[in-house]
Amino acid sequence: MATHHSPSMPLSRIAAATALCIASTTAWSQAGNEVVITSPAPQQVSGFGDAPLSKVPFSGISVDAQTLRDIGATRISDALRLDASVTDSYNSPAYWDMLSVRGYMLDNRYNFRREGLPISAETMIPMDNKERIELLKGTSGIQAGTSAPGGLANYVVKRAPSGNDESIRAVTASFGNGKSSSIALDIGSRFGETKDFGYRFNAAYEDLNPYIQNTQGHRKLMALAMDWRITPDSKLEWEFETSERQQIDVNGYSLLGNNLPPVVNGTRNLTWQSWAVPGVFNANTGSVRFKQNLANGWLWTTTYGAQRLKTDDRLAYAYGCTAESTWDRYCSDGSFDLYDWRSNNERRKVDALQTEVAGQTTLAGLKNDLAVSVMRYRMVLETQPYAYNWAGTGSMFTPFTSTADPSAVYANTNRSEYATELSVRDRMVLDARNTLWLGLRHTRLDRSSINTDGSNPVRVTPSFTTPWLAMTHEWTPGTQAYGSYGQGVEIDAAPHLPQYSNAGQPLPAMRSKQLELGLKHQSGPMRWQLAWFDITRPQSGDSGSCSADSTCLRQIDGQTHNRGLELGGTYSQGPWLLHASSAWIHSERQNATIDPGVNGQQALNVPNAVLRALTQYRWANLPGLRTSLRLNHEGTRRVLEDGSINLPAWTTLDLAAHYDTRMQGVRTEWTLAVDNLTDQHYWRESPKQFGHYYLYPGAPRTARMTVRTSF
Repeated sequence: MATHHSPSMPLSRIAAATALCIASTTAWSQAGNEVVITSPAPQQVSGFGDAPLSKVPFSGISVDAQTLRDIGATRISDALRLDASVTDSYNSPAYWDMLSVRGYMLDNRYNFRREGLPISAETMIPMDNKERIELLKGTSGIQAGTSAPGGLANYVVKRAPSGNDESIRAVTASFGNGKSSSIALDIGSRFGETKDFGYRFNAAYEDLNPYIQNTQGHRKLMALAMDWRITPDSKLEWEFETSERQQIDVNGYSLLGNNLPPVVNGTRNLTWQSWAVPGVFNANTGSVRFKQNLANGWLWTTTYGAQRLKTDDRLAYAYGCTAESTWDRYCSDGSFDLYDWRSNNERRKVDALQTEVAGQTTLAGLKNDLAVSVMRYRMVLETQPYAYNWAGTGSMFTPFTSTADPSAVYANTNRSEYATELSVRDRMVLDARNTLWLGLRHTRLDRSSINTDGSNPVRVTPSFTTPWLAMTHEWTPGTQAYGSYGQGVEIDAAPHLPQYSNAGQPLPAMRSKQLELGLKHQSGPMRWQLAWFDITRPQSGDSGSCSADSTCLRQIDGQTHNRGLELGGTYSQGPWLLHASSAWIHSERQNATIDPGVNGQQALNVPNAVLRALTQYRWANLPGLRTSLRLNHEGTRRVLEDGSINLPAWTTLDLAAHYDTRMQGVRTEWTLAVDNLTDQHYWRESPKQFGHYYLYPGAPRTARMTVRTSF
């Protein structure tokens, strides 16, 4: 049997590497330099400068580096599960993250930012060099020219410490969630005669051997961020990361004819075959940012970001049941058709250049925080013909063998997009208690697609404007009420699969609209937020049988109307920390013509209620020890459009203990965590993708141990 991963990294090797790093940095620790890891608070994705989330008229979360370490986050889906409005959406354990926010699936091409600039999230993005993750929920037309309405996520990279005497030297070793093991290095400091230069270096390696069998692989990362304080009014920042991840992919389960299959323990890689090869995700990403203070408190910022991705997308792919002439589920006896899917050498290029001027001015006697920005970006996808060949039949219940056929005989789709965006934002202070927020973004697009065999050339050049309006009112000291209205635009494209007659081609622009009302409170030990939202979004769908080549048509088909209520809060008093986040979503299909029977039905894969809760206690008789119990609950969700099959609700508990101690000047953080403490077996989600109903099982009980030493 061929192997497709690097040699394993046993704990002895991790311990040796940790000891080596300790030995090399102890001299610095003994010199008396204190370890300070900075965590800048203002969010970048909101578009309103340094306004904290407690003051802006929309919902959002910011997950800092300490929390990311506590939960053992290795991908953004781990971090965003702290918020009840975020759920999985076709989120395979060994593939890039695909998330749903407020019942709408985020678009991996347009709903993700890095350092505030557009990136493609159609890759595996490492977390080791990320300072925090930001999520702005709701229609995002004020932040992006094109994007799905659920929200906008932003990665913020770790930067050099800001204080001249600060230094960062840390080594983290981890083992668990199966037999995976990792080691990571994080160092940073300032140098030069007047400490004008700063750096932050991160490196990580992980031997992937998770709880799912036959999904071995590895990942690695190297990242460097630097800055130069040119003058007291000028600063230059630049950073770069290179990463690679190779891992055998995982296929979802499905319905057995007209029945929901029995729950499985989630440890089997359902379609793995001896000929399977790993998916490969290579990424080089970086940015340069220049800041210049101008007269009268104005700030000029220019940022350039670039991303180069190379992907080999491979999977032993289960799809449909020829024996029963059904193509959207597996056979009644658990068998299915198996295909050899390989799309090698996919190359994605993203470049973005943005310049912005922001500052305060007085207009008509009112104070205005004004920002004007222009951004030009391009996104290019270059592909090769791909393999999607029948390899035999498989079974959910018994071992099976099949024959590989990697022949790349299907034409793929190349796409390019060039966009120019002009945006104006204003925060107008009407009086001591009322603030008006205004935003307007104009976008001009030039999108083209063509098959790799030269067929089906398509070009669209739409232009559109997305407005945004909000009002905040200081109701009582510490309590703010707000209301907002916004629009967003997205342009979907048909999947590049042979059953689609318009494979890879863009669809007409879809304009979403959102209304949100909310309350925010922050005073003393208590913080809470209440938000009600109402979002409508055009919906794409597939007409035709989708059972043979060129018989399926992706088109706009009515809309999805989501209304919901979010309530979350945090209470901290003495040794106790209590946190809860809850969401109730009513998601309804409307005005569908392909299948009018879905009108009035709840949308697929959207739980009707979600609750995330955390209880943490700091032990006074053992300083440095804190223990936590985390609860995750997701309500029922639909598998079929008519509601005849639904996934049951599920609840899991996660237990963790964190111990911070210091020995001879060396700070050590220990974490021992058990996820899914009661070993619940459940179906985690039920997405419909490419005309097929899928089921993903939840993870069984897993344990992890992490040790972080700082000098």
